Amino acid sequence: MNKTLKTALAISAICLAGHAAAQITFYEGEGYRGRAFTTNQRVGDFTRYGFNDQASSVVIDRGRWEVCEHARFEGRCVVLRRGSYDSLRALGMENKVSSVRPADNNRRYENEREPIASAPDYEYRRRPSEAVYNVPVTSVRAVVGAPNERCWIERQQVAVPTQQNNNANIGGALIGGLIGGVLGHQVGGGSGKDLATAAGAVGGAVVGSNVANRNGQPGTAIENRDVRKCETTANTTPAYYDVTYNYRGLEHRVQMAAAPGPTIIVNAKGEPRM
Repeated sequence: MNKTLKTALAISAICLAGHAAAQITFYEGEGYRGRAFTTNQRVGDFTRYGFNDQASSVVIDRGRWEVCEHARFEGRCVVLRRGSYDSLRALGMENKVSSVRPADNNRRYENEREPIASAPDYEYRRRPSEAVYNVPVTSVRAVVGAPNERCWIERQQVAVPTQQNNNANIGGALIGGLIGGVLGHQVGGGSGKDLATAAGAVGGAVVGSNVANRNGQPGTAIENRDVRKCETTANTTPAYYDVTYNYRGLEHRVQMAAAPGPTIIVNAKGEPRM
């Protein structure tokens, strides 16, 4: 066997070993929920496994994988790295995967995508080849969040301070004095008329000054302004559901984002699997 052939066989063996170590798991629902399909080798058509156009999320434990929308690796393809992809929607591959194969570790791909996390980010995902069981739910309690504060802006009339107008005080006093003097002059006769005129002038000046003060003192001006108002209301939206279920005679509790049905799925340890 010549040196060139030995080198080619060695490279081929390395590639096959790398591909054999690769593993990818497809999930029927987003967030690694629902049925799962795992492979560590190329699959040219998902139809034979009942998973054609069914995958919505992916977890890659090892290697890089080329995922294609048609059988036999045709149509649009993307290369996914090790890590987790909680949804294929952003990649335009949700419910479109029909074939998959290990990517060449020595090749650079323009359509390679970054994972959202370097490890699976959903604790209750179903693991490959994991046995699961339906168990009864015994209680469900909705836990609501903190109260909500609702704020808005209203147009409203408000009293605002104004500066005292001294000129208005002087003008009011002069006008009041003149009017009071005229009215006082019309009362009585002789020296009494003179006294009435003087008294009317003084009284009119006081009244005129007070009127001017009321119009010029702080707190008398009314303006339309935007006023911020708030109210606190009870929160009726559940933040999560506190679920109790029975497995092998023991009660278990778990917090869930949505209310379950009469049963939930657990593994052999009693851990939830969604």
